Order: sequence, then structure tokens, then C-alpha cells
Amino acid sequence: MRRPLLLVLAALGACTAPALLVRDVLPPPAVGDTLAAPDPGRAGTFTVRSLYYGSGTDRRRAEYRDSVTLKTRAVNGTPFVRGGDPKRLKARWKYWGFNEKAMPVNGRVWYPEGAGPFPLVLIVHGNHSMKEFSDPGYAYLGQLFASRGYIFASVDENFLNGDLRNENDARGWMLLQHLRAWRGFASDSASPLRGKVDLSKIVLMGHSRGGEAVAVAAAFNRLSRYPDDARVTFDFGFDIRGLVAIAPVDGQYRPADQPTPLRDVSYLVLHGAHDSDVSSFMGLRQYLRLQLSPGSDAFKAALYINRANHGQFNTVWGDNDVGPNGWMLRKSTLLTGTEQRRIGAVYIGAFLEAVLHGDNRYRPLFEDHRRVRGWVPNTVYLSRYEAPGTARVADFEGDVDVTTGATRGVHLRGEGLAAWREFTPVMRSRGGSSFGTGVVALGWETRKDSANTPAPTYTVTMDDSVVARLGLTDGSRLVWAAGSLGQRASTLPVSDTGAVAGPVPMSKEPQAKKETKNSADAPKPKSKGAAAADSLPLDFTIELVLSDGRVAAVPLSEVLPLQEPLTIRLWRWKYVEKRANPPAKDHEDVPQQFIVPLSRFAAALPGFTPSAVRAIRFRFDRGRGGTILLDDIGFDRLGAR
Repeated sequence: MRRPLLLVLAALGACTAPALLVRDVLPPPAVGDTLAAPDPGRAGTFTVRSLYYGSGTDRRRAEYRDSVTLKTRAVNGTPFVRGGDPKRLKARWKYWGFNEKAMPVNGRVWYPEGAGPFPLVLIVHGNHSMKEFSDPGYAYLGQLFASRGYIFASVDENFLNGDLRNENDARGWMLLQHLRAWRGFASDSASPLRGKVDLSKIVLMGHSRGGEAVAVAAAFNRLSRYPDDARVTFDFGFDIRGLVAIAPVDGQYRPADQPTPLRDVSYLVLHGAHDSDVSSFMGLRQYLRLQLSPGSDAFKAALYINRANHGQFNTVWGDNDVGPNGWMLRKSTLLTGTEQRRIGAVYIGAFLEAVLHGDNRYRPLFEDHRRVRGWVPNTVYLSRYEAPGTARVADFEGDVDVTTGATRGVHLRGEGLAAWREFTPVMRSRGGSSFGTGVVALGWETRKDSANTPAPTYTVTMDDSVVARLGLTDGSRLVWAAGSLGQRASTLPVSDTGAVAGPVPMSKEPQAKKETKNSADAPKPKSKGAAAADSLPLDFTIELVLSDGRVAAVPLSEVLPLQEPLTIRLWRWKYVEKRANPPAKDHEDVPQQFIVPLSRFAAALPGFTPSAVRAIRFRFDRGRGGTILLDDIGFDRLGAR
């Protein structure tokens, strides 16, 4: 028996996925771009107090039975908990000692000692075993944010966990019931929180299904009736200023069979590239859908984190995203739980400071992730950001004419390209769901005779009327999103669904033979000649063409390096990777935000005048060939804010 076992282990070992040589180091920010604000992930000066609120009768949760300071009334969630196997539902409610007609409003609270009033932050967990309670897993955030002047509550929705499906409307509705209870806590003369709660400053946070639930809650908060049963009336109207979604799902609930709409609320979404539960960046769809009106003070931001998983944002869930089969996960490449939670604390802390304390010094952190250098572990980060007033001239939506831009008077032209195609990216997870946004893919070959061969270009030309509407000034910035497909192929491979597949390896350089150790240290190439394709960023030139034909040029590498695709391996063995949960592709198409002040172009061209800009040109003239994605090209009319 011993020899066959050794053969099996040897075979599995031979299928071990190699660690890719991604440079796991944050590049330094541009000169003068460091953040002029204190670390938002460090404890503040307030003494922290805590309490529980709840039914006072909970059979399974002693803290919500014996330790409640503030008692709450149960709520009837019948319209929101429907379907499911009757026998399983009966067993569920028997275990809990209540049913959907009497769902408890339970929560654990950390709050600052002082007169207040303090902003209110609620967090809700996602799906997990209903018998392994998830709400204690955010105590580290509760302690931190209470010390910084926020009232923080971790909401108990464990009774909705387990084998329920399509229940995220219930999770979102329950969050609003908690806010309703907080109205009472803030005004009740017997409440130790009376007068301490600033209900004009609320942020909702959620993890996994809870990450979608906060968007559902924000949508319901503005409605007068339940979209799926108009006989159910709503009268919430809370002052929800911001939403934080941690590794959220999207589309588990669709109000009136539509994607959940959001408008004019600040939004932050965080997702780990090595999430083995929600294995695609689903929250990016909600980020893209959120609309910001020109007069709004809201903003939206997204962060994709290499080597972060699903569960380590919650101390109860930990490093096992898949349950009993977790021993087969490739955990050796993950950030530690402490490192991952540190990233969450810094980014969420900065978001709360900006949204609830009005400290705009933290907004640039979301524009360029290099500004957090020294505060967070070294790994690869991809970020997106948008503020009101961003005017897009090319977003690759709305029609099939690849020569027209986002508005009349904008013209698109490619010259000398090996590939030029507009398409809708799909997620890497099985099934390949769409991200719901259009992009353009551009490919070019390495020029053998660069002296006599013009460099390939992609140009966005704007009529005078468009430039007049943009109102470009010295404080304006050129913005766009870009991602590398890491290809040298002259044509884009197309999947059966019509989506661009890939990435196609750019070369067959050696890769690391051993797994990356569980630390934040970057794996090092053996030598310059042995560098993997992942560590060699593409480069090109961004040009602004003026009405008199003069050109102001800035190399991409002087703005922000273009990250090569993060090839993702979730399981220890390729055999398992292909059979346990085979992905549609081995990477996620997450374009990085690029922001260049027009002052950078002015420095490159004496006499540069913003109002004279007539074209944005991407010139592929630096280094090797490749293929990239471009999206949302335009100008930020609000300058640095």
C-alpha cells in the first residue's frame, strides 16, 4: 500500500502550480505625491466602550439574551424570506427558536467615550455556517474605529446563513431595521447612547453577501415600495453617506429583475485576487454602475489586492474559503491574516475619514494606491477611482461603431495596430459572467526597424465644441483606465462566447520552481535574463495634441507602471484547479486607473494651453509589443477633488 500512495503523492506534486514572478513591491509615488495625513489604520485617542443590543430572549446567542443593554423588538421579514425547501426551513427555525415572522435585531457595539455626537457605522457579515457565528469577526474594526471617533456596530444576521438562497434583499432590509432601532437608541432617555449618535452621518459596510446587502439597503432606503411586491411599503429615508463592500457578490438579488441601482453615495469595494469563495471581482460591476451627479460630494473607489483571500477580513472565517476541502487550497502564497486586515483597516479608515469626518486629505489615497506605501504590506494593488465632474470622451459603450466616442464630436482612430477590437470583458470565474462594461483592446508588434517604421497609435480626437464643453484648465487632469493582456499575438483570441480570452504568454521565460513563502517579501528573479513575463511591464507614450499641431508627451512609466496580468492559482495542484472549480480564464481583467494632471504635459511642452487640446493619443513606441485594454478615457474637471 505504501508504494501506490507515494506514486499518488508524486503525481500530485508534479501538478503543483508554480509561483509566478510578480514583483510584489509597491513602486514609490511620484515626487510630491505622498499623503499629507496621518495613518488612518492606527488607533485614535478615544477610550472605547462596548455594549450589546438585541431581543433579550435569543436561544442560541447568550450575549443577545443575557448581556443586552438595549432591548429591541423582533421584525417580520416574511416578504423577504421566500422559497427554499420546507423541511430545511422548518429545521432552521427550530434550531433558532423563531421564524421569519420574528427575526431579531441583534448587534454588538463599540463606541467612543465622550459627549458626541459620533458618526454611525454598521457592518454585516456574509454567508457562512449559521452555527459558527460571524458577527464577532469584525471586533478589530470595532475597536479601531471607535477609538477614532465612530460608533461601530457589527450586525447579527447569522439566522439568514446556511442554505438559504436569493435572500440578499432580506439581508439589506434587516440592515435598515437596525438603523430604525438606532433612531430609538439616539433619542431614548434610558439609552446610554442618547445624544451620542449622529444619524446625519451613516456608513454601511458588508462582507461577501453582506457586501451586496449594503447596496440593496441603500437602494431600498430611497424607495417607497418593495420592488418585488409593491404591497410592501418602505419609509426609511436614512442619511446614508457611504457604502463599503468587502469581497461582495453581485446579482444574487436583482430588484424587479434589474441590477441594483446606486446614485450619489460614496462607495468603496475591496477584493482579493486569491479569493476562493467569490473568485471574481464581482463588486467591480456595482462600482461601474454607480452614478455620480456633477454636484454630488460623493466618490467611488475600488481596490484589487494580490494574495488576499475571502475570509481573512473576518477573524472567524480565516484562511479557509471553501470548507472541508480547504486543505487543498494554495495558502502558502496568501498574505497573513494580520497583513490582510491591515489593508482593510487603512483603506476603510481613510474612507470613513473622508466621508464622515470630511477630511479630504485622504481622497488622493484612492486615486493612487502608491500613496499608502509604508502603511500596508507590499503586494500588487490595482485601483479605480472616480469623482463627480469626470467627463468621459471615450467609454466604448452604446453602439457598434468603433470610430465614435462617448459623445458627438469625438472620433477614434487606430493606425499601425496589430489588433483593435471593442468588447465586453468576462469574469475569470466559472461561467464567465460579464463585467457589464465595454472596453477596447489594442495590440501592437515590436518594431524591427524603429527608425523608419512609424509607431502604432490610437487617437481620440475632439471637435472644438467638445473641448468647449470640457472647459479644460490648468487644474484639469487626463484620466483613463488601462490593463495589460500580456500578449504579443497580432490577433486577439476569442472564446466561444465572443469574449476576448487570454492572456496569451508573451514568452517562455523560466518561472519560479517553488511556492512563494507566506510573507510579504517579493519573490526575486534568478537573474535579469530569467525574469518572467509578469515582471516586465509594458510601456508607451501618452500625448496631448494641440490645435496648432504641437504635441505634449509623457511616458506611461513616469505616471504609473502598467501591471502585467495577475495569473491566479487558487489550489495547490493543477489537477484540482482544473476540476474543483475550473475558471473561465486564469486572470481577472481589472484595469488600473491612471490620472495625469495637465500640468505634467505643460512641463513637457513650453507654451502648453489646456484649451488648445484637440486629441489624446496613445503612441506605442517604447519597448516590446503587447496588448492592452483601455476604458473610460476623459478629463477630471474638478482637479484634485
